[in-house]
Amino acid sequence: MELQPATRKTFYFIGVTTRQSSIMNVFPAWAEFLGLGDVEIQGIDLPIHAPASEYRKVTAFIKHDPLSVGALVTTHKIDLYHACHDLFDEIDLHAGMMGETSCLSKRDGKFCCSAKDPVTSGFALEHLLAPQHFAQTGGAVFSMGAGGSTIALTWHLTQSCRAANRPVKVIVSDTSRERLDEIRSIHRQYEIDIPCEYVLVTAPDTNDNVLAGLPGGSLVINATGLGKDGPGSPLTDAAVFPDNAVVWELNYRGELAFLHQAKTQQAQQRLAVHDGWVYFLYGWTRVIAEVFDVDIPVNGPGFEKISHIAATAGKSNPENKKR
Repeated sequence: MELQPATRKTFYFIGVTTRQSSIMNVFPAWAEFLGLGDVEIQGIDLPIHAPASEYRKVTAFIKHDPLSVGALVTTHKIDLYHACHDLFDEIDLHAGMMGETSCLSKRDGKFCCSAKDPVTSGFALEHLLAPQHFAQTGGAVFSMGAGGSTIALTWHLTQSCRAANRPVKVIVSDTSRERLDEIRSIHRQYEIDIPCEYVLVTAPDTNDNVLAGLPGGSLVINATGLGKDGPGSPLTDAAVFPDNAVVWELNYRGELAFLHQAKTQQAQQRLAVHDGWVYFLYGWTRVIAEVFDVDIPVNGPGFEKISHIAATAGKSNPENKKR
């Protein structure tokens, strides 16, 4: 991995297959609209669960390079935080509690990390769910993948201020017992007071079996990265979604096998099926707002304009099969 000192103001995307992301075309259009000046975006690709030394190399480079202004982190949120937390001058509350970071930024001479997912997941869920979805349906939440996105989503949905509008149960599955233990510990720290279950995936149909036991109206999430960062789906083709479920594929690009599985059952099971495009918009705009200290609307005409720019610019990426 070669990291060259930036020759102009540079914002980084730390991911797995960054060149295929719409952001490579969207960011320049957003930068012009937001008046960010002479700035470029560069991707840094790392393998999933890369060695700690690689995360430290990337993070130290961004910290010490004068024209490197910050980064958005995806897929590596937990691993990078654990490998590099001592490199940050400031760690925000959610990053420290959740043990993950999606945003690296510089402010007043300090190198900072923050976890934006608790905020961005809330904005995205407001788009996906009816205002009193869980109060009206009695549904559960089943999130496949125990990474940073699931940590943030389950935190948001279980806050006591939501009163009756919380899921009857939270179920998280993962192929890693370590990740499940970690999210269990985080849920305990946040004193989540609704039932939580943690399922170790040991067979292809493990998630199918969980799905079969969900009540109607449940929220089913693919937070594994399968379908984008890796091939396939966390479900087999024999899986049956619960009636009236809301199905959320956190990815917006790639083969999206999970999304296609849900769409084949959409009419029969009366499913509401969503991809990760709105999550993409909020994830990126919240990090950009932090890194560049710029106000970006989260709703209304201003956000609609940002969304339109992204949809238009994203279409110019030939690698993007969806947009």
